[in-house]
Amino acid sequence: MDNHNSGSNPGSDEDHSFSEPETDSPVDSPRKPINTSNGALRLRSWLNKTLKIRMTDGRTLVGVFLCTDRDANVILGSCSEYLPPDSTVFNEDTRMLGLVMIPGKHIITVHIDMNEFPHEGRPQVSEAFDYL
Repeated sequence: MDNHNSGSNPGSDEDHSFSEPETDSPVDSPRKPINTSNGALRLRSWLNKTLKIRMTDGRTLVGVFLCTDRDANVILGSCSEYLPPDSTVFNEDTRMLGLVMIPGKHIITVHIDMNEFPHEGRPQVSEAFDYL
């Protein structure tokens, strides 16, 4: 018996080397132009900042803004859920959700804490945006 393939399946003469798939180099492929509109620049400035989002069902989600899409869906990381206040029950429980996707159609308001990244000469306030 020939033992030239020790450690692999006996009788298999397969080559187990791996190679990178052939792709076009970034220099050869056309690049999309970067959107420099005011809205796109504002969204980029919010990346990795903490957002507080109120939803149509009354819940509030607080997490780190990771991305969005053209349908206004939002991805938050390290997200916590706060239930709507109930006057009959004292409830300060939060639920840690982790990574979440919030459908844009369920977003009522988005708040960002401007104290998290203050600008010189700008008052430290919270921005709020209504989507309904």
